Amino acid sequence: MLTIHKLMSQPKLAPVLLQRLATVELDWDTRQRSRFEALDSDGVRLAVFLPRGSVARGGDVLVAEDGSMRRVLAKAQTLMKARICAEHGSVFDLMRGAYHLGNRHVPLELQRDWLKLEADPVLAELLAGLHLIVETVSEPFEPEGGAYGRGALMGHGHGHHRHDHSPMHTHQHAAEHRHDPTAG
Repeated sequence: MLTIHKLMSQPKLAPVLLQRLATVELDWDTRQRSRFEALDSDGVRLAVFLPRGSVARGGDVLVAEDGSMRRVLAKAQTLMKARICAEHGSVFDLMRGAYHLGNRHVPLELQRDWLKLEADPVLAELLAGLHLIVETVSEPFEPEGGAYGRGALMGHGHGHHRHDHSPMHTHQHAAEHRHDPTAG
C-alpha cells in the first residue's frame, strides 16, 4: 500500500505530465475526508493521510511518500439538479432556492442556470415548492468551498465578459403552481 501525505491544489504542471499521471476517482464524501483508502487507475492501493480540514477537488494532485503523483478526479454520483422553470420561472426562483439551501448549510454547486446538490427527497420537495424543476442526475460534484475556505470563488473568474446590470423582470406565480420533485 502506498502512503500519501501531501495534496497539491490545482497544480501548475504541464498538461502532458498531468495526462500521464495515474488517477484516483473519488466521490464528494471521500474528497472531504483527511484519511481514506482508495485504488488508483493502475490498481495501486493508496492510504491517504492529509492534514485535518483538507479537501481534494477534481484536478488536484496527491503526492505519495515515494514522490509519485496521482491526479484526483471527481467521481460521478447521484445528485439533484434544480433548474428554473422555462415556462414561467425566473432567476429569482433559483436565488431563493440557493438561499434556503444555504440556510440549511447544504453543500451546493452553483452555476448561472442551475443548482446541484446531493440527493434528498425533502430538499427536492422544498425546491419544487419554490417553482424549480428538480431532476436526478449522475455527475461529478464540486460544491462551493464556503466564504472563507479554499475554492470559495472557484470557477467564478470574471475574465473579459460583459455584465448586464439591467433590471430583472420577474413573474408572479400562482399559489397552486407546483413541480413534481420526482419527475425527471
